[in-house]
Amino acid sequence: MTLRLSTALLLRPRDVQPSQCGWEVVGVLNPAVVAVGDELFMIARVAERPAERRPGWTALPRWTASGGTAVDWIRDGDLLPSDARVVTTKINGNLRLTSISHFQLLRQSVVDGDWETVGVLRPEGPWEEYGVEDPRITRIDGMYWITYVAVSRSGAATALMSSRDLVTYERHGIIFPSENKDVVLFPDRIAGEYVALHRPTPKSHFHPPQIWIARSPDLVHWGRHAPILGGWHPWEADRVGSGTPPVLIDEGYLMLYHGSAVSQIAGTVGAYAAGACLLDREDPSHVIARSREPIMLPTTDFEKSGFVPNVVFPTAQLDLGEHIGVFYGAADTCIAMTLLSKRSILDSLEQAGTQSDAVFRKGEPSGGSGI
Repeated sequence: MTLRLSTALLLRPRDVQPSQCGWEVVGVLNPAVVAVGDELFMIARVAERPAERRPGWTALPRWTASGGTAVDWIRDGDLLPSDARVVTTKINGNLRLTSISHFQLLRQSVVDGDWETVGVLRPEGPWEEYGVEDPRITRIDGMYWITYVAVSRSGAATALMSSRDLVTYERHGIIFPSENKDVVLFPDRIAGEYVALHRPTPKSHFHPPQIWIARSPDLVHWGRHAPILGGWHPWEADRVGSGTPPVLIDEGYLMLYHGSAVSQIAGTVGAYAAGACLLDREDPSHVIARSREPIMLPTTDFEKSGFVPNVVFPTAQLDLGEHIGVFYGAADTCIAMTLLSKRSILDSLEQAGTQSDAVFRKGEPSGGSGI
């Protein structure tokens, strides 16, 4: 199933500059986007690696404590490739990334529609040694709050930063320890509390992948964790996680999420698709309805071919009245935007059962033919 009305490719690796000479951009992807007056502001993840090649060796880059970069050259025979993004070191079984990421800040010109780079955010501190990834931005009470993934030898954790003007930023450190990512914030306090969705990624496989909810008095200290949505269907059987920060519509909070299928080919990941869910506006732990089938699948050439083929990964949405503008990463290489009818999204969803049914019952959500 695909509900897209139109799709536009916005940014490619050649459209942004690497952080330093001698490096190459392999992906500009998974953006945070917010409307600011008549303009759009974007925080884009830029993945890069050394352009140098050494036959028989693999370059494993990292950020240093001084804010620079270093490259560890490891013999190919000492590594086991997991996929294009990750290798395993045979000596200790630890993971390393084949590229590292930073953020570039861009604005869209109201005159010609081009995206102009206006700033750079580089990793800071040991918890960002392997880069910063996949930002999401939410405006709450006049402040812009950005969640993002901080990757280091301690794993993938989620960190928080804030800005009033989208020019200067304050970092607030780790808010969800590793392994946890895909954290999105609700745009309103609910019953006086901040609310987030997050994705624990435990190595012990007791259950298919899940999206969890948590609450906080201050956006830093989080508790009352509970799972709300599991990946039951084949297209979301390997991974499932929050995509876009929720937006409040008449029917409740609408959130797009991603799921990936289990790959049948060693050294690759399964296709990433996008679904949607509708959460109760008074109690967002209650899933009103959710996708049985994806609402976005990789179909264009730039979604099917790239650094990681067959990926659509939604990370931002703008409420445009009757339509939703969805910004997403394509094939871990490019940034695109697609337009969806809000009504068509809602009509595609199936009613969920009780919370315990939706999360813990092995099988599929209970019936219904839309809302």
